[in-house]
Amino acid sequence: MTIPSDFLWGAATAAYQIEGSPLADGAGASIWHRFVHTPGLVRDGDTGDVACDHYRRWAGDVALMRQLGLKAYRFSVSWSRILPGGIGAVNSVGLDFYVRLVDALLENGIEPLVTLYHWDLPAALDDRGGWLNPEISNWFADYAAVMFRRLDGCVKKWVTLNEPWVVSDGGYLHGALAPGHRNRFEAPIASHNLLRAHGAAVQAYRAEGRHQIGLVVNLEPKYKASDDPADIAATARADAYMNRQYLDPAILGSYPEEMADIFGEAWPDWPAHDLALIRQRIDFLGINYYTRNVTRFDPDAWPLKARAVRQKQSTYTETGWEVFAPALTDTLLWVKSRYGEIPLYITENGAAFFDPPVSPKGGINDALRVDYLREHIVAVHEAIRRGVDVRGYMVWSLLDNLEWSLGYSKRFGIVHVDFESQRRTPKESAHFYSKVIASNGTILGAEAS
Repeated sequence: MTIPSDFLWGAATAAYQIEGSPLADGAGASIWHRFVHTPGLVRDGDTGDVACDHYRRWAGDVALMRQLGLKAYRFSVSWSRILPGGIGAVNSVGLDFYVRLVDALLENGIEPLVTLYHWDLPAALDDRGGWLNPEISNWFADYAAVMFRRLDGCVKKWVTLNEPWVVSDGGYLHGALAPGHRNRFEAPIASHNLLRAHGAAVQAYRAEGRHQIGLVVNLEPKYKASDDPADIAATARADAYMNRQYLDPAILGSYPEEMADIFGEAWPDWPAHDLALIRQRIDFLGINYYTRNVTRFDPDAWPLKARAVRQKQSTYTETGWEVFAPALTDTLLWVKSRYGEIPLYITENGAAFFDPPVSPKGGINDALRVDYLREHIVAVHEAIRRGVDVRGYMVWSLLDNLEWSLGYSKRFGIVHVDFESQRRTPKESAHFYSKVIASNGTILGAEAS
């Protein structure tokens, strides 16, 4: 295997999932703080009040990253730590936390990739309509500018949004995620305002920043279950809704035509100046890949009239996602074909599996996760071999953490976290990944031969 010598091997996390201390030192509440404290919305009543206690244990976590040999660390900033009211006065203590973290990463030879928004909207802005308020593009750009002015000298790669599809689908259409709305008319508005905010933040970066800024989307390739015309049409709708709904306007300047069919009267006629705002030049695209979807027509499946078909011969993760690494290669080739020569990063890739207990020798043999990572890194290499400009790979996740509404029931980490003692124990997947990094991937070629 030949991987570029400057390839960024790293790991990713998100603020609310690991930091804990969500209201400490003058921080404001986020929609996720409200959501988890609403009875019945999160499994086992779990909250992010402590999580991995990263807010207080960050120095040890950076040392662990160095021990594993990480070249990069992708993390998100809690908007409400920086601006407790979402707008207005800056909380210097919250900002200083991220300054210290970035300084420590750089001192340890680890490049920071900073995500400005990973789902934790300030509750004060939700009170003003949140992602349904068109003013949010200005609010987000102002917050982004605060971060750029303070950290752009040290941070050279910025991400505006993480997975806007999840924010809209989970938060505004199906209600499984914060803020917990279920409204067909709200979902398109939330998606559109997320993209407007992305565009406004990129504009702010062009005025303030000196390095690179991009967008992160979760892509789930859709494969038709058969050649039946109904299955083909259902697959196209599913692809438009999850994949092209965000990339087409951000890169091509228009929404997929299937969106009006999916939402019917709930799909607005968006003004041209909004699409011009959304379509900003980005320096890279981040892709979060976990699984594929084999799609069949189902007239009772709302709103897509499409459903996923479970594959009998496949392995599935604890979250019910099929393990199918070749689809990652297909996805990367598709992005290049449709959107052109844009630098790509795998900004999340990983799996939740049942982990055995810590052994008497202190190890955790998570063989299924090791296999998952091996197969998917090989899939990335295959895309590179076929001409795709992939520049980095971030495993999800560095640490076991709060898996949103699933609480602590699903573990994605390559490092085990005992949530009572907060002890960190690298799993076999961490040791495997460390060897991949140290060899720049050549260990996988040696295994194959």
